Amino acid sequence: MKENTKKSQIYLGSDHNGFAIKEYVQDYLEAKGYKVEDLGNVKLNLRDDYPDYAKAVARKVQKSSTALGILFCGSGQGMCITANKFKGIRAALAWSVGTAKKSRYDDNSNIICLPAWSINRDQARRIITGWLTTDFSQATRHKRRIKKIY
Repeated sequence: MKENTKKSQIYLGSDHNGFAIKEYVQDYLEAKGYKVEDLGNVKLNLRDDYPDYAKAVARKVQKSSTALGILFCGSGQGMCITANKFKGIRAALAWSVGTAKKSRYDDNSNIICLPAWSINRDQARRIITGWLTTDFSQATRHKRRIKKIY
């Protein structure tokens, strides 16, 4: 994995649907040398609400040009919709390595949202690894398109 990515702070968040995969991913990333902070839910709570964790991660990522976020919920959609309400956040729903890598390469995504109902731990690990090891293209057309978002 690229050294520059390992220096980035990674914030994690999940509701009850993504809790088990988030716990696995946190252990995996820490074992690989990433700086990881879990913004919740830190204890399984079947009555929690995904926007609480999406907002917490989005606010942290907003504060740093190098911070990244990974969010987990049942479909991934709720987390993605909520995170994208924050200026400067480019949250992408990823269900495959290819969709994750394209979100980084073309759109410089800074948060990835994973659908816990549709993927398993191994898939999550591979998707996240692909995302973290893909650089933004720096292509003029991609920069132009990102500027149009804000």
